[in-house]
Amino acid sequence: MDQCREERWLVAIEKQGLWPFVSRRIYHRHDGSPHVWQSRHHRKGLSVFEPLEFLPLHVLIRRGFWLPKDLNWWIGVIFAFGSALFAAGSMLTIKISFGRLQPVDPNLIFFAGSIPFTAAAYLQLFQAANAGDPTNPDRPAPEHRAAFGWKPYEIGWLSCALQFLGTLLFNANTFNAMLPGLGWFQQDLAIWVPDFVGSVLFLVSGYLAFGETCHAYWAWKPQSLAWWITFTNLLGCVAFMISAFFAFVPKEPFGFNAALISVSFTLLGAFGFLVGSLLMLPEASDATWQGSTSPAQS
Repeated sequence: MDQCREERWLVAIEKQGLWPFVSRRIYHRHDGSPHVWQSRHHRKGLSVFEPLEFLPLHVLIRRGFWLPKDLNWWIGVIFAFGSALFAAGSMLTIKISFGRLQPVDPNLIFFAGSIPFTAAAYLQLFQAANAGDPTNPDRPAPEHRAAFGWKPYEIGWLSCALQFLGTLLFNANTFNAMLPGLGWFQQDLAIWVPDFVGSVLFLVSGYLAFGETCHAYWAWKPQSLAWWITFTNLLGCVAFMISAFFAFVPKEPFGFNAALISVSFTLLGAFGFLVGSLLMLPEASDATWQGSTSPAQS
């Protein structure tokens, strides 16, 4: 059957999304049956089933514990590893601030944590760049693979692209933090500026990912696993943004311990990303338990 005929088989009857994006469509197939398309599920190769409506979370966690052939599983594992390193660096920094010497420089741990963040963010961007045509879900993805793609009109791709850029800035700021003998202005220029800009990109990316799941500016969907993933990640982005505000180094010291506040929010941000990353593992178990027919598609 030719491509034009296939496109006529699907007619969009409903659209939703965080303006100006569309993250959810309902189509009529040629036989009159509905077909639900969702942006996040489309780019990640997941069905539109809601796993928590079929299985409890502990069962999904067990099913998603070891899926090394699944890219979504690897993205979650790598993000979790980076988040754990950020949390470890934050806790070591807090201990040092209370006068407890540590054998390892926390800045080295932060830099090490920024590497898996970048790797996982790129895998998500690669996934979004090669997701196929969102206006025709029946058309297969193109055989040619794009390294980055250019789809700023798609909310998922834009979220992934901004997050990837943010991780590159975190690479720079965590590396520069290891340089010795920097003055206050040099610290602000080499460490604080990329941290602040990277945190802004993370915050925008996190909100776009949340809006992609909500299909609106805000929604309360505690029954949705994807909602919990993007919600906890968004909380992590907010914490990173607050951390960046307090990370500024003034010419004259503040009258309070701004550095301790900053690293405390970094710890909270890392915890938010760790939870969201670990929840991606049971989400990746999608293909291991679902049948071929979705209630949303039947």
